[in-house]
Amino acid sequence: MLSKKTQYAIKALVILGKNYGKEPMQILRIAQEDKIPKKFLEQILLELRNAGLLVSKKGAGGGYSLNKDPNEIFLTQILRITGGPIALLPCVSLNFYQRCEECIDEKTCGIRDVFTDVRNASLKILSETSIADVIARENNLLKGLL
Repeated sequence: MLSKKTQYAIKALVILGKNYGKEPMQILRIAQEDKIPKKFLEQILLELRNAGLLVSKKGAGGGYSLNKDPNEIFLTQILRITGGPIALLPCVSLNFYQRCEECIDEKTCGIRDVFTDVRNASLKILSETSIADVIARENNLLKGLL
């Protein structure tokens, strides 16, 4: 399950992606657009800025904006910055591997084998899905409602 932090980060990046190429957005406006707690959003945006996904501008007309094109920001990046591993089990994680305490033999563990496949499928989807793709999906869903 995605953490709230990761969910809010994706939502904020979608908002900023829709605003790409325009003036920076203030934190309060981003928070209000998607009902994200402002204090929590401040921490998330700072983390995304430190990771190079955002730039910030101080003063009048200041705020946050994307540092990259929305087509170049992928969901895997966001998950790894805000939420840690993509894998559902620590023993199949590529970047956060930990051996399961109760596991007798990883090489013959059927559960590990299944969740390795799940990780690989998730990784493929998440590494190919950009913020621009999420925005396009939103737009298509909205068109379907009209």
